[in-house]
Amino acid sequence: MSPNTNPFLRGYQNLRIDRSLCITYEDDCPPVWRPLHPSQTPLTDDQVALFPCVFSNDFALITEGQDIPEDLEAQCQTEGVARTVVYAVSGDDFGQPVHVGDIYSEEAAREVVRRLSFETGFYSRCWEISSAHLTADAGRFLADLADIATPSGFLFVAFRIPYSPAIGVKLIATPWTDANLQHVEGITAEELRQAHGAKGMPESLVEVLHLAALADVRMLVFDADAPVLDGLPLYDDE
Repeated sequence: MSPNTNPFLRGYQNLRIDRSLCITYEDDCPPVWRPLHPSQTPLTDDQVALFPCVFSNDFALITEGQDIPEDLEAQCQTEGVARTVVYAVSGDDFGQPVHVGDIYSEEAAREVVRRLSFETGFYSRCWEISSAHLTADAGRFLADLADIATPSGFLFVAFRIPYSPAIGVKLIATPWTDANLQHVEGITAEELRQAHGAKGMPESLVEVLHLAALADVRMLVFDADAPVLDGLPLYDDE
């Protein structure tokens, strides 16, 4: 399953913050952005902004008031001024790196990351989608599981919702990635998929559950009156 075909994925993944300096140098040159050398990471923004620096293709060094080893300074051939400190927020979108934006304080950058993050255990882990995303056989298979004690090896529990024809599923040990399933169950995602097929689970149910679990969905409700989810197949009633 390719991540860019998974309609359950929402937001950016692996959000991160990178501190860099906006540096100006010769009058006719555009500004450049460089991270501080790790030896100067403890410097505060006030000890960096508007101070002279030297830089290479890989990093910058604040020169005023700092003791810099000669061999390190020799790697930086260009002089400039660190005009401001930038906290670049970036992440992954369907597996591809993407620049989200530049923020001008660490506190504000962390708040942006907090607001953009879908924090595990708090929200965005419960979905209600149309039961038309399951074949009739898959719907009956799921309803039968809801009426019995779902075998633990399935890594999900099916249940009926009172006073409603909807069927709910609680997914266990999500996300169903190789790394997480190896840690929790000692199996791969493909091995779990094969196990589900071997137990007679219809392919449409296997597909939607694995897509949801890969996106770390925990609760999934199938209801005929719920909206369809763009990107998932639809099946005519049989």
